[in-house]
Amino acid sequence: MKVKDSNPPDGGYGWVVVVSAFMVMGLTAAVLKTFGLFFVEIQQHFDELASTTSWITSVTIAIFHLGAPVASSLCVRYTHRAVAITGGLLAFLGMALGFLGLNMVWMYATTGFLQGLGISFSWTSAISIVSHYFSKKRALANAIASAGECAFAFTFGPFFQWLISQYGWKGALLIIGGIQLNICVCGVLMRPLASSCLLEASYSETETPPGSGASMIDKEDKSPITHKTFNWMLVRRPEFVLYAIFGILAAMSFFVPPLFLVPLSYSLGIDESWTASLLSILAMVDFAGRLLCGWYANLHVTKTVHLLTMTITLISTSLMLLPLANNYLSLAIFTGFYGFFFGTTVAVHITVLADVVGMPDFDSALGLFMLIRSTGGFVGPPLAGLIVDMAGDYRAGFYMAGATLVLSAGFLVTLDQLQQRKERGSQTNIKPEKSTLPYPSLHLLKLQ
Repeated sequence: MKVKDSNPPDGGYGWVVVVSAFMVMGLTAAVLKTFGLFFVEIQQHFDELASTTSWITSVTIAIFHLGAPVASSLCVRYTHRAVAITGGLLAFLGMALGFLGLNMVWMYATTGFLQGLGISFSWTSAISIVSHYFSKKRALANAIASAGECAFAFTFGPFFQWLISQYGWKGALLIIGGIQLNICVCGVLMRPLASSCLLEASYSETETPPGSGASMIDKEDKSPITHKTFNWMLVRRPEFVLYAIFGILAAMSFFVPPLFLVPLSYSLGIDESWTASLLSILAMVDFAGRLLCGWYANLHVTKTVHLLTMTITLISTSLMLLPLANNYLSLAIFTGFYGFFFGTTVAVHITVLADVVGMPDFDSALGLFMLIRSTGGFVGPPLAGLIVDMAGDYRAGFYMAGATLVLSAGFLVTLDQLQQRKERGSQTNIKPEKSTLPYPSLHLLKLQ
């Protein structure tokens, strides 16, 4: 096998894949983010309690996470293109069948289950194939792709509201489903890469130039080119376990601020119109944070796990300071800091996962990571709500989120120390072999 076939192109057609992934992020995660606009309409139509109606979104989020290992396994077995197209069709069916609006159970099965499965398949395959196409520029590529979520969420809010006012919530669902069919077009553009489950070919990290003889042949011999089955054994690797625990703790925190930001602003006596602008600020600075962090990570000035640790620390600091706000201006400033650093974290956390497990196991790792991380997303908001009820103050939820992020940063530090120890160990083992290479004549003298 030639080296050029196993080395990600880091550009070229890869940028078409990035644009496709950007669109998929917008047509999946952004739709999920703004689906709350349908909440009151559906609740009033079926005359149900808020808790009953909220299960539509809960089912969608649950299936989005639980379907990730299935999506990753299918990417390994077939292609990212096939999984993305399937996801687009499922997302369309979920919305189109939801248009019928037969009863609440029907909504759970359509806009809940089918939509969630479609989002899971499309999102997982899109974010995965971007990492396969890039190595040195992986952080920048992932940042641009993930920014689609922010860009679309910013415009979908007023657009969905207009659709509901013009065509009713049922008509709006059908139109949005039609728009989501564009995921299939994006999937077609995700051309499979030769040897899509690649060996770890990052010369910037190994400092081994392409075609450098024995060391490169060694890598190709020792590293599997493809995995035909989903690798469940990743849960036995300490590095992956540490990163998965970080993911659980981070997810416990990330879902809390958007949940309590609006109620906190109301408790401060801020007008509703000004409160809505906080969400727009959050989306804009999140977008900027993703792109800027992706650009910085692409410079390779800072190790990605170090960069992630710094961004997590800065998010936790922002969350600890946010409750100190006592008016709209201060709340907007702290919200901006939180949104920016959240964007920087999202920009690099998938890249760190790829660095931790290596590209041959990345598809399996992404599915498992999403599955394990989902527990944090389920536990975090109810736990924060319990703390808020006990304290009688929305500020307590932000303190809880900040403290949990500080704890998650500790696992990143432990992960980095483990990786450094392994690197030092591997360098020690290589040194004796290297020391004999410059002096082949000594062996000849001994033989004589």
